This record gives sequence, structure tokens and C-alpha cells, in this order.
Amino acid sequence: MKLNKIIGTLTLIAMAATITGCSGSEFSLAESAKGDFTTDGITNGAATAEASGSDGSAAKKTTDDAKKAAGTDDKTDAALEALTPITGEKTEEFTADSAERGELDTYDAAFEDADTAKSADETEKKITVEAEEEGSEIDEPVNRMPEAGQLTAGEWNDNANWGFFTNLVNSGTITFPSFGIDPRYRTMVTVKSEDGSAVVNAKARLLGSDGSVIWSGVTDKNGCAYLFAANENEGVSIEIESRGKKQNVAIEAAQSNGQSSKTMASNEVQVTFAGEGSRYKKTDVMFILDTTGSMADEMMFLQSEFTAITNVIGTNDTKYSVNFYRDEGDEYVVRCNPFTDNVEELQKKLNAESADGGGDYPEAVDRILSETMYEKTWSEESVKIAFLIFDAPPHKNTESALLSAAKEAAAKGIRIVPIVSSDSDRDTELFARSLAITTGGTYVFLTDDSGVGNSHLEPIIGEYKVEKLYDIIIRVINDYKQ
Repeated sequence: MKLNKIIGTLTLIAMAATITGCSGSEFSLAESAKGDFTTDGITNGAATAEASGSDGSAAKKTTDDAKKAAGTDDKTDAALEALTPITGEKTEEFTADSAERGELDTYDAAFEDADTAKSADETEKKITVEAEEEGSEIDEPVNRMPEAGQLTAGEWNDNANWGFFTNLVNSGTITFPSFGIDPRYRTMVTVKSEDGSAVVNAKARLLGSDGSVIWSGVTDKNGCAYLFAANENEGVSIEIESRGKKQNVAIEAAQSNGQSSKTMASNEVQVTFAGEGSRYKKTDVMFILDTTGSMADEMMFLQSEFTAITNVIGTNDTKYSVNFYRDEGDEYVVRCNPFTDNVEELQKKLNAESADGGGDYPEAVDRILSETMYEKTWSEESVKIAFLIFDAPPHKNTESALLSAAKEAAAKGIRIVPIVSSDSDRDTELFARSLAITTGGTYVFLTDDSGVGNSHLEPIIGEYKVEKLYDIIIRVINDYKQ
């Protein structure tokens, strides 16, 4: 989504005309220029703009409601015309993020009254005249820092699209291992109890011919775990453990006696377990942020959105942790914090951070993953999610540490969700996808649609939706929560 010159003008108007919605929070016309508003539903980020071929009736109703809330139909039209609709080549879905935060009970009007629109129009003319007299040109803002709800992203889950992933690998379009992590030889095991219900949070282990553990995982709320071998013949059996009960199933024997099935195309195994799983009420959510100099916009996002995210997810049975890293020779290499439900304290830690350091392209990814994945404060009985927000790959010759960290995360049931930022390269993408696949996470990447920051690499994936990053983070957490 690209901004034109009139939006740049509106950004300047925002400094003179501040608008207050019914929630009491302040926002400006500049937010409309950043994609928070559409011509079909003016709200404080609460309207959904979908390029999905709908008949437009819902959007029309939203517009009518907005006008009604403003107290006028005709005088608001001038303001409506000044706003840019959301368009794009990909399907765009901007959800009602403000409503989800509890800020709005109904759709807000863009203006409290027609006088505000008139004042904004007069201010625009004044700024335009002054700029022309000084010989300057009002143009699109450059490298704007993100405000709340502004960054856009996409999501892709390779485990859920395994056929697509397999074709990419078989065609040579993408290659592995990536920094020591090889997700190609996957066994997806689904564990069901005798009554057919999912066995949740059970330990699943892929064993070699000598009984050694090749890979460990934890079944999710659907009873599914992902196990990985060095080659397609390495794993010979699967061990399931839950609530003190263990069951070992030889993969080939399971195929022949009907206990499970396996297909070479997807390498899937189903196991009937003579026991039950245990759903977790607790959730641990960790944010790991690269704080080198190129990460200013992503840092601003987390500083702006962290409290809002925690307000939606809540702190009942949920704890959070924020962790930072740079590179060798910087002010610090890693800076980690324990889990807590004290959101105010975590927000202070976030606000105290700034983007600095780095210098070369690779960063100390191995150091931060080693610190956080082996962290002792992860709760034993919790759903575990780690968002890794970064834009550069690890250093070479750190493969062993990275693989160990991925194995530790998988064994604990920590779902790593990489969020790849601007100026990343293909190596960073494949490394991130490897982490997501092997830990049962999902891959998230920023897009150019927000207009914030430098260019974002288009990943080698299938069709995806462009959403607000804020929305994706909340949805991912809720998808994993039990």
C-alpha cells in the first residue's frame, strides 16, 4: 500500500488538528495516512478493510454508522474524500484491533463534528500556501517510525503446508540445512487416546535403532508433535510419555498392525495411546528482540504495542518476558529477564531500550537462543511461545549451538515464532523457517504495505493475507493457548 502526496500533507495536518475518539484516547489524521482508516469505515483502527470481493454492504453500513456518530452526513464527506482506501495486490485483512483492546464499544466517527473537518481543511490550505511560498514540496514521509497498529505482516506455516514445502525442497528452490538445522526429514505424530480424543502435552520421542533419542517434541492441543531425523531412515520407533505412562511403538510394526499409519509423502504417524494428556492452563509468552541499529522501527512497534497485547491476552495464568540481544563488542550481547505478570515493569524495560550497535550483518542469534531456550524460568506446565523479532542471520560456525537450542526448545514444547523484519536476506528467511518448523511454531514476516522502514524480502511461500502485526501476534498466542 503506497502513500501519495496528499497523505503526506495530511500527516502535517495532524500536528495542528488532534482528534479525540469516544474511547478518550487521542489519535490524528496522520493515522489515516498510515492505514488505520478506510473510506468505507472510519474508526480508530476498528473497521476491517478486506479486498475479498464482498458486496460492500457491511462497509456501507460502517460508513453510515460513522457519519451518524459524527452527527452529520454531508459535512463529513469532505473528510471522507481526503482519506485513502486500502488497496494492494495481496488480500489485505486489517482487523478491529482497537475494539479487541477494549478501547471501543462501537465504531467511532472520524470527527466529533463538522467544525473539526472545516478546521482541518483550513489548516491544510495554510500549510500548503506556506510551503509553496518557501519553495518547498510537501511529499510522502520517509522512514516514519511506527505508531500503534501500523506495522503489517504475513504468516506462513510450513508444517501446515508440508506438500508445498516438500515441492520447494525437491525442486531445489530452497535448500537445507540452514545454520545446522535441517527440517526436511520430518515425522508428524498424532497421538489419540482410546476414546479418540487428543492426548495433549505428551512427550513424543523419535528413537534410533539403539534406543537413543534423536528428537523430542511435545504434543499440542490437537495431539500433534513434529520429530526430525538426519535422514529418512534414521528413526525406527516412537515413544510417547504422559502422566507417568510410557508407550513405545515401532514405526514399521505400527503400520502393519493398524495401530498407526505412515505415508512416505507426508511421513505421518498416528498412535493410539493407552493414557491421557493434560491440558495446561498457564501460558508463557516471551519476546526476543534484536536491538541493533537497524531495528528501530520494530523496537518502536513493541514499545507501542506491548501493553495493548497484554491487555487483550491478559495476565491471569499468563506471564511474559522481554529479552534483548546485539552482537559481540556492543554495549551488551544478551540482556534477559525472567517471566512475570507485572506488565508495567516490563514496559519500563522495553522503553529503556534503544536500537544501537551491530555494524556487520550477522548478529549474536546463537547467544540469545542458548540463553532463552535453556532458561530455567519457563513453567513446566505451561504453553510456551517465543517471538523472535530480528532482521539478520546468525554468525557462521555457530551451527552446533543453534541446533542444540532448537532441540531444547522442541523438547520443552517452546514454539518459536520468528518475525523477520526489513532488510533481511534469503538465508535469514530459511533459518527462521527452520526454527519455526522444528519447534512447531509458525513463520511471520513484515511486509511493505505499512510504508514503514526499508524494503522487506518477499518470502518463497504460497498465497497469504496481509494483516496488522499486532493482530497476528494476538491470534498466534490464542491459537496455541489451551
